[in-house]
Amino acid sequence: MAARIYRPAKPAVSSGKAKSRVWLLEMEPCERREADSLMGWVGSGDTTAQVTMRFPTKEAAIAFAKREGIEYTVEDPHERLIKPKSYSDNFIRRV
Repeated sequence: MAARIYRPAKPAVSSGKAKSRVWLLEMEPCERREADSLMGWVGSGDTTAQVTMRFPTKEAAIAFAKREGIEYTVEDPHERLIKPKSYSDNFIRRV
């Protein structure tokens, strides 16, 4: 079993960061997804791929994975670079 530990990105349709402050541990799928011959729905018999756990810190997620004997990879988030701007900069004459 393998897992991925990451912090999700900020939602694109919202300016808030509420759901991007937790760390997630998602299980990697163990078997391939296939289309059902009767209904055409795509699925697999792997129920661990449906598991997503939330942790307050990266260290807590890593500790859980080590305690349960789960192989894991950690993806560190890309931090935004915010450049401070002033409204008055819009009216500066540049020659």
